[in-house]
Amino acid sequence: MTRVALYARYSSDQQNAASIDDQLRICREQAARDSLRVVGAYRDAAISGSSVILRPGIQSLLQDAQGGQFDVVMAEALDRISRDQADVATLYKHLQFVGVRIVTLAEGEVSELHVGLKGTMNALFLKDLANKTRRGLRGRVEQGRSGGGLCYGYDVVKRLSSEGEPVRGERTINTAEAEVVRRVFRDFANGVSPQAIALRLNAEGVPGPCGRLWSATTIRGHQKRGTGLINNELYIGRLIWNRQRYVKNPTTGRRVARLNPPEAWITREVPELAIVPPELWRSVKARQGQIAVEYAGVIEAVQKSNSLNRTHRPKSLLSGLVHCGVCGGPYTLRGQGRFACSQHIDTRSCTNGHTISRTALEDRVLAGLKDRLMAPDLLAEAIRAYVDETNRLNHERRAASAAGQNELRKIDRAISGILDAIEDGRRTSALMERLYELEDRKAALKARMAEAPEDTPDVHPNIADLYRRKVSRLAEALNDPADRDEASDALRALIERVVLMPGDRRGEVHAALHGEFGAILDWLGARYSNTPEAGASGVSVSVGAGAGFEPATFRL
Repeated sequence: MTRVALYARYSSDQQNAASIDDQLRICREQAARDSLRVVGAYRDAAISGSSVILRPGIQSLLQDAQGGQFDVVMAEALDRISRDQADVATLYKHLQFVGVRIVTLAEGEVSELHVGLKGTMNALFLKDLANKTRRGLRGRVEQGRSGGGLCYGYDVVKRLSSEGEPVRGERTINTAEAEVVRRVFRDFANGVSPQAIALRLNAEGVPGPCGRLWSATTIRGHQKRGTGLINNELYIGRLIWNRQRYVKNPTTGRRVARLNPPEAWITREVPELAIVPPELWRSVKARQGQIAVEYAGVIEAVQKSNSLNRTHRPKSLLSGLVHCGVCGGPYTLRGQGRFACSQHIDTRSCTNGHTISRTALEDRVLAGLKDRLMAPDLLAEAIRAYVDETNRLNHERRAASAAGQNELRKIDRAISGILDAIEDGRRTSALMERLYELEDRKAALKARMAEAPEDTPDVHPNIADLYRRKVSRLAEALNDPADRDEASDALRALIERVVLMPGDRRGEVHAALHGEFGAILDWLGARYSNTPEAGASGVSVSVGAGAGFEPATFRL
């Protein structure tokens, strides 16, 4: 019996969690009518259809499809899978390659025609929806109402118009939060730092925006972008809309903010929403300007006094990779070149106050990589297993290709025989039906063989020896200014994360390094073709499968 996997999604604009259950129910009913065996159901809740990159459900579905766990993917409609034309085409291509069909209740079995036409229609729908949404939001702003979102210090006004429709975008001042806003402005104008203000509010149990803890960034924000409490001009009765726009990064699928030119901003005066007196606002802006001048002077002095070191100073080897073992938040570089838990510093919501110098942590990580994760003796057996597995898959692919060629030849001979019979006047309905079956099979075989990856040479069995030599040279490259950047990038690729836990003694920090063996193989394979060894042996390495190897974790 044909195995089918169901997929359902509801986007944040629908705001209806029951939608997923409804989609899965009608898909199960259709599968029962078609005598299909449901082997799994995948779902993504409150996630936009404009990208599949960030959706765990669709990623899990694709991974299981590549593992051969089902034969058909069924969804309510193609736009439930994705509205992004490129994403639909890519997903269709990947599923076709592993022999999995896409069937939807709205379109039936999805083909290249559906992908092209429906993908274009969905893309146009998204663009049209965005334009209509912006038009509606601008209309609200022109009337002095909010263009979306709720600022701290205000409540949403819920009322109906004379036609019985809900009125959107109206705000009213929240008295308690407004007093907190004025307090923050007064403290900052009097010289209190954003971090000190945040710590005081958290210590007093004052809820921050959206009920979260206060942090220095919540207060300070970004002055040019108008973010942060002390930069929100609505507090002085000035509504600004379209200050920035968002574009989707095609690599990550995440939205990135871009600042619009001032002439594109829409500004309206709403004095009834003013919370902060004008003179207090001016005092805050004056202090911000003073801080900016002082900061610029300090930076200039440091650059002049240390210009030589600044030229060669590398970026931190571990930036973005270090995490707190207590709260799970990031460990970031703070003053005097020390890593510290951001949640402890910014909000005091974490008890881990232990810090560690950048150089000490880097030395421990490098030693751990060299002695543990990258130890040639410890990984020699794993590399040999990888070589055997990769070469086995290569051989299976070549055998499948040869079998496909043989089948094509048999089909051609059968078709030729049927055509001869037809020419001799022996045309029958059975012969024609068989001819159509053979032609369909031939087309499917050719399509499958056309999408098969190109044949790659086997991995050389002596790759472990090359690995030993590269590991020994990596530490040397880190100390060479000319090679350090490339070597640092290689090392960062091998590290999944570094977790820091406080020790029992004062200042003691325990570190655990999590590394991925597949990344080591990627690092080795990506650079193998550029080595003298590759040229001498005439072989290359294509490392695309770190899967199947467990991550390595060890104490530093």
